[in-house]
Amino acid sequence: MKEAAGEANMTVVTIVLIAAIVAIATPIITRMMKSIEQKTCCTNEGGIWTNGSCSIDYECKDY
Repeated sequence: MKEAAGEANMTVVTIVLIAAIVAIATPIITRMMKSIEQKTCCTNEGGIWTNGSCSIDYECKDY
């Protein structure tokens, strides 16, 4: 019986750790994707992306 309880506890710990990692990683990945989208849009319109801004005055559409 102790073995089964130990395995159940380990399963709960694993699920909690996976949930924590997903909760931390999701905003980071979302931010990275938005940044890449802006850089791509700038480049596609003929601009150069430097220091967080585009060299041309063009606003990309939100998709």
